[in-house]
Amino acid sequence: MKTNILFFFLLCFSLNTFAQEEITVQRYTAHNKGKFFVSWGGNRDSYTKSDVNFRGKDYNFTVADMKAHDKPKGWHIDYVNPANMTIPQTNFRMGYFINDHYSVSIGWDHMKYVMTQNQTANVTGYINLPADEAGSYYNGVYNNTPVDMSQNGAIEGGYDKGVAQGNPPAFLMYEHTDGLNYINTEVSRHDDISKWFGLPNTDKVQINLTEGLGMGVLYPKTNTSLLGKERHDDFHVSGYGLSAKAGINFTFFKYFYIQGELKGGYINMQDIRTTTSSEDKASQDFFFFQRIIAVGGIFRI
Repeated sequence: MKTNILFFFLLCFSLNTFAQEEITVQRYTAHNKGKFFVSWGGNRDSYTKSDVNFRGKDYNFTVADMKAHDKPKGWHIDYVNPANMTIPQTNFRMGYFINDHYSVSIGWDHMKYVMTQNQTANVTGYINLPADEAGSYYNGVYNNTPVDMSQNGAIEGGYDKGVAQGNPPAFLMYEHTDGLNYINTEVSRHDDISKWFGLPNTDKVQINLTEGLGMGVLYPKTNTSLLGKERHDDFHVSGYGLSAKAGINFTFFKYFYIQGELKGGYINMQDIRTTTSSEDKASQDFFFFQRIIAVGGIFRI
C-alpha cells in the first residue's frame, strides 16, 4: 500500500514537472530583441510628374511636368548573379532589432528613373549658347513653349559614350538609371499575426506585419544628353529623400523569410550633375511609389 502511494506521488510530481517544462519552452520566433536581419530583392517604381530645371553658363530653363518611368528587367537571373546583381532594380537592407517590435536598419533602394522620350512638354526659360556649339540650334526664349522631346534622334537610354549625335543634336535625354540610388535609414515596427491564421508553430511558419519610416540621401549616376553637350555620367550626392512603407513578412523555419512591401516617399534633388562642366546642374523633386519583393534571413550572432 505504501509503495502504491509513493508511486502515485512520484507520478504526479513527474507529470507536473513535465507540464511546467512544456509551458516554459520558448520558441525562437517568440522574441526578436537582439536579432539581426539581411535581405535582397527587386522593385517596380512609379513617379509623379516633375518640373526639372536645367541651368548653366549660357542657359536656364525648366521642363514642366516631365513624365518618367522605371526600367524593369523582369524575372531575370541577374538578380542572383553575383557579377550582375546590381544591374536590375534592386533593394538591399540589413538591420537589428532593438526590442521585440522595433528594428533599425540601413538600406539601398536601387531604382531607375527614365524620362519618357515620347512626350511634348512645356519649356520656360532661355538658351543662348555660342554659335559654334551644335546645341545653339535651340537658342531662344521659351515661355511655356511646347517642345517635342523625341525630336532629332532623341532616344530613351541616350547614346553610348563616344557616339556622336547628329547636327542638330537631341534637345534632351535624361535618366537616373545606374541608378536613382536612395541610401536610407529606417525605423520599423513588426507584429506577429500568425494567430489570425491559426498557425500553431511559428518556428515553422510565422506571418508578420511591418511598417516603417525612413530618410536618406540620393546618390544617382545621372545620364544626361543636354543640347549636345558631353554628359557627366558619374555618381554624385544630389539630394535627400523621405519614405514610409508597409509590408507583410512570411518567415519559414525560424531563419528565412520572404517579404512584400509597398513603399512611397518624396525625393528632392537640387544638385544633379548633367555635363562635364561643374557649372551645369539640374534640380527636381517628385514623389515615388515602390513595389518590393525581397528574400532574407534573420539570426542571432
